Amino acid sequence: MTVAGRTVLLAGATSPAGLTIARALIAAGARVIAVGRDRGKLDALAAAVQPATDAEGPGSLRIERCSLTNETEVAALAARLADDGEHVDGLVPLVGGWRGGGGLAGQTEEDYGALERAFTTVRVTSRAFDADLRASAAGRFAIISSTAVARPLAGGANYAAVKAASEAWTRAVAQGFAKAARDADEPLRAAAVVLRVRGLDDAIDQVATRLVGLWDADAADLNDRIIDLA
Repeated sequence: MTVAGRTVLLAGATSPAGLTIARALIAAGARVIAVGRDRGKLDALAAAVQPATDAEGPGSLRIERCSLTNETEVAALAARLADDGEHVDGLVPLVGGWRGGGGLAGQTEEDYGALERAFTTVRVTSRAFDADLRASAAGRFAIISSTAVARPLAGGANYAAVKAASEAWTRAVAQGFAKAARDADEPLRAAAVVLRVRGLDDAIDQVATRLVGLWDADAADLNDRIIDLA
C-alpha cells in the first residue's frame, strides 16, 4: 500500500509546513484537501502547489475554508465532503504556533489560550473524521508534536502542556482504532501516530517524507507509536 490514490486532509494547511507537506503528498499521488480559515491564504497555497498538480500522476488539491476549532463548521465540512463522495483516508492537524519565555511566571493565560487552539483542532477534527478513518482500507491520523513533551522547560510550560494533551488524545484515538478492529474481529487498518520534532522548521522535509511513508507500513506496526524525528 502507498499514499497514491488516498485522500488526505490537512487541517490548517496554509503555513509553510502545510505547503511542503501538501507538495510531498501530491507528488506521491495523494488527493489533498487543504483546509484553513483564510480564503486568501488558501488561494495562495493553491497557486504555490500548482506545479505539483500539473505534473504527471493522480495527485490533486482541493481547498476548503473552515474554522477548525468550530465543531459545527467542521461537521458541515465532513458532511459536504461525504456528499461529494470524498472519503478521508488520512488526517493531519497542522494548526500550531509558539508562545513562551519568561520562565514559569511568564506563562500567561492569554498565551495558553492561543496555543490551545491547536489542541482543539486535534479534538474537533479527529471526532468529525473518525468514522472515515475507521472505514478506510488504510486510515491514518498523525500529529506533529515536540520533544518538549519529554523534557518540558519552565519557559515553555504552556506549549509543552498543549503538546502533551494532543499526544494523549492521539493515543486515545489509537486505542479506539484498535478496539473497533477487535470488536469487529477484523484486521487493524487504521493507525494514529505521533511525530515528535525539536523544531518543525528544521525538520519539515523529514516530516513530509515520514507522513507520505505512513501508508507504506502496516497499521499494526504504526498504531499508538511515538516516532522521534529529532
